[in-house]
Amino acid sequence: MPAITRVNVEIELPDALAKQAKKEGLLEPEALERMVREALLAKRVEGLAQAREVIAANPLPPMTPEEIQAEIDAYRADVRRAARP
Repeated sequence: MPAITRVNVEIELPDALAKQAKKEGLLEPEALERMVREALLAKRVEGLAQAREVIAANPLPPMTPEEIQAEIDAYRADVRRAARP
């Protein structure tokens, strides 16, 4: 079971909105947790979209076959070194 942190939040809402949110169960802990999780996911997706835009605006030059082989060889050498006692 993950650690739990209690956070007390006080918000001010117009009466009609508060009543509607309460009626729909949106002010219950489970609903608030779901909304926070969804907001965090949306932020991550937004960050990925921004990163994609930066990468698209600044593409890396294609690697030559020799460069690709050199990267493969370096990776294999690292794996062999890590496997040694």
